[in-house]
Amino acid sequence: MADVVQYRLERMVDELDDLERRGIFTRAEIAEIVKQRRKFEYRLKRPSPLKQDFLAYIDYETKLDELRILRRKAVSRQSDNKKKKSISDFAGVAKIVEIYRLATMRFKGDIGLWFRYLEFCRQKRNGRMKKVLAQVIRFHPKVAGVWIYAAAWEFDRNLNVAAARALMQNGLRVCSNSEDLWVEYLRMELTYLNKLKVRRVALGEDKGSLVRDKKAVEDEKWKDENKDLFMSLVDEKEENDDSVVEDVEDASEKVDVFREQGSNVLQAIYGGAIEALPSSFDLRKRFLEILEATDMAHSDEMRNTILSDLKRDFSKDPEYWNWLARHEMSDGISKETGVEFANPELQKAIQVFEEGLQTVNSSSMFEMYIKFLMEAIAWSNGDDDGISHSSNPMEDCISHLINVYQKADGTGCLTEELANDYVSLYLKLGRTNEAQKLAEKLCSGKFEGSAKLWLSRVSIELGSLSKNSTPSKADLQSVFELLSNALKKVPISVSESLWLTAFKFFAHQRTYFDKLVEMSILSVAKGNASDHVFSLASAVVKFVLETKGSHSARKTYKRFLALPRPGLVVYKDCIEIETNLASLGEKDCLKNARKLYESAVSTYSQNVELWKDYYSLETKMGTSETANGVYWRARKTLKESADFIVGSDLS
Repeated sequence: MADVVQYRLERMVDELDDLERRGIFTRAEIAEIVKQRRKFEYRLKRPSPLKQDFLAYIDYETKLDELRILRRKAVSRQSDNKKKKSISDFAGVAKIVEIYRLATMRFKGDIGLWFRYLEFCRQKRNGRMKKVLAQVIRFHPKVAGVWIYAAAWEFDRNLNVAAARALMQNGLRVCSNSEDLWVEYLRMELTYLNKLKVRRVALGEDKGSLVRDKKAVEDEKWKDENKDLFMSLVDEKEENDDSVVEDVEDASEKVDVFREQGSNVLQAIYGGAIEALPSSFDLRKRFLEILEATDMAHSDEMRNTILSDLKRDFSKDPEYWNWLARHEMSDGISKETGVEFANPELQKAIQVFEEGLQTVNSSSMFEMYIKFLMEAIAWSNGDDDGISHSSNPMEDCISHLINVYQKADGTGCLTEELANDYVSLYLKLGRTNEAQKLAEKLCSGKFEGSAKLWLSRVSIELGSLSKNSTPSKADLQSVFELLSNALKKVPISVSESLWLTAFKFFAHQRTYFDKLVEMSILSVAKGNASDHVFSLASAVVKFVLETKGSHSARKTYKRFLALPRPGLVVYKDCIEIETNLASLGEKDCLKNARKLYESAVSTYSQNVELWKDYYSLETKMGTSETANGVYWRARKTLKESADFIVGSDLS
């Protein structure tokens, strides 16, 4: 290995002598360069060099070459003589290329490394691009990006359209399932036609381009609709002139070959693409976007063909109808311009959604439809929240939105999320009574186990009570019955928000608070052992601590811990309560914390983190004797667990 490294270093002698002779680097700097290169060369000659070794070497040589260029410019300015290029001007790039070659041969499957190599060759223009591209294609023929990169280089850099087309076609044979390859092939062909057309325009033989100017299209449309406002520049006498008529006929018969050719190219590539990828919805959308951005012959026919193909193949997909409705809207809806419900484009989009519901009657279809209407209302109001109970210019749209919600409910497509949004819609409109009735209906039917809807119903009820500073006994009883009913029907794993709401509301109502505590203990006892269940127990203990003090909290958590196999979360939260109280100077809290730890480690004896926390408590609040006792018990119980040994503070 040393002989090979020495040989490679000796090959750099001419380059380094040239750098010193030209005054670019001093002898000390050259010695440092040799030292660094020797270090990197030894790394590369290891039995299994890492990719990072090659990249670090490349980064060093790149920075060194950049410094050489700056020094060379400074020396040239001082001497005012432009010296001929010598070996040192090429050696740096050649060195980096050699490292890249070794790296890519070592890590042939790393496509990112290959692309980094290609970018270096493209920037330095060292004449190795074709060779490297050939290697990449040989090792990664299934990567579509390689073919696109190679074709783009031939098309843009070498101006070799035939080679670029050949690369794209070869790539499509190998990677026929690549959407990007099909799209980029079409873009390349249309770009080439546009360049030919622009060249013809520059020669004065044609006009316009294949790129569709949106503003120009709108101007032409307006002129066609208002042509009566314009005066003809050709008077009646000239119109009767036979020569003028012949010129007009010749002009009308003249066919734009580039627009025709572009249409033919798009049709051919589109046909091949949908044959290769018949189930790709995004591919056809991208083709349609290219078509609408390009001015070609028969573009309307081609557009109708693509749209009809989309409807034929994807009419059962809700995403198709959502896209089609928004596509029909085009620029008719935006935050800047706003939209009215009577807007023809909005009505057309609504018709698309209605047609889609007849074909695909699903929850996702209703979700997309409702989201679209909400966006239209929001943009009309100029407000991201969209709806308020104040005067609204989109009352008809809101009424239509409510009808859509009702239709979703009637067809059984109302999801929990949509149902919650349905209730929220009435609340935003200030129609509290209707929201309350709707929430009651939904919670009594399909969504009786929905925590979100029960919470909305409870929030509406509490909101109506907040108007009165002191709720009556009847009101309190009504709220408690409502919450009790909700907590019985909603699974405990998702009812945390309901429990918190209940405890917060009845925090100062001792009778109801105690009933809630009893209900929570019963719910935890019935529930399966999971973190969700026992997080409820922790929350109850904390509420009791805040409202009744440490003595009541201790009684409560003992009842939870007496249940079969209490959760580790409850133990940790109770221990935290006791340690916090101990730090405040309360008596017996440290003793209680130790009891909790002993009970916890007897149940969860193999939990390393639990033993670490126990040991940490003893080191902070106990004695060295108690800390050592916990440590050796942990070592014995965990059977020399490496995690505990590393985590311990003992030396």
